[in-house]
Amino acid sequence: MKELGNYERFLVDEVRPGIITLTINRPDKLNAMDPIFFQELTRLMQSISDTPAVRVAILTGSGRAFSAGGDIATFPQLTGNPEKARMHLRLVFNSFHSIEKCRVPVIAAVNGIAHGGGLEILGGVDYRIVSTTATLGFREAVHGLIPTYGVIKFQDIIGQARTMRLVGTAELIDAETALDWGVVQEVVRPEDLMTRAVELAEALAANPATAIHTLKNVLTRHSAADVALAVEATALLFAMPDTLQRIEAFLYRGR
Repeated sequence: MKELGNYERFLVDEVRPGIITLTINRPDKLNAMDPIFFQELTRLMQSISDTPAVRVAILTGSGRAFSAGGDIATFPQLTGNPEKARMHLRLVFNSFHSIEKCRVPVIAAVNGIAHGGGLEILGGVDYRIVSTTATLGFREAVHGLIPTYGVIKFQDIIGQARTMRLVGTAELIDAETALDWGVVQEVVRPEDLMTRAVELAEALAANPATAIHTLKNVLTRHSAADVALAVEATALLFAMPDTLQRIEAFLYRGR
């Protein structure tokens, strides 16, 4: 839809009247999230909220990934500089939180890899459908970090113990485990993923918009104090020598 604007990191298409798809479009980088992504996501969610014709949005990824998470190539500039890390983390949080604040329901259609921020962003959507080929996991601990927004949101979604396990071990889980744990609500074959997402979007769009908007407002809440604590804690991790060492090892492995 032209009224939603143009984006470098997203393709925006209207698949049915009032139903749009938002496709993360950086397949060569497994749809890794960089500052441009976070800035555009916030702007896109605001544009959707300001466009009455949009009733439901479906978020998915191009290629074989939903998103592999944060672009680690951008991390070295944050290490050793807590203030830069704080600014970056607030940008990340605000972008993910913009999905919660969006006027319309947002459905995630997870087509493949959803690691790190790719799983974290699912904390902000209203419904999660995944392909049988998807893998999900918080990988931040491998690099000496934690998923700030994800820790807050996933305690409500899957409980404290499973959040501790996912974040602390950095393990990957398959689609069926994600369904069993309550990380996602449906698992479908890859070829059925978008069809099912559109079906659900149509069911939501069939009801009066004011009722759906009110429902989303009632369901969506967050604690500013929790957010401030998580941002500060993660910003300090960027200053730890182990974090810099792990990030450099990842970026320069095999060179």
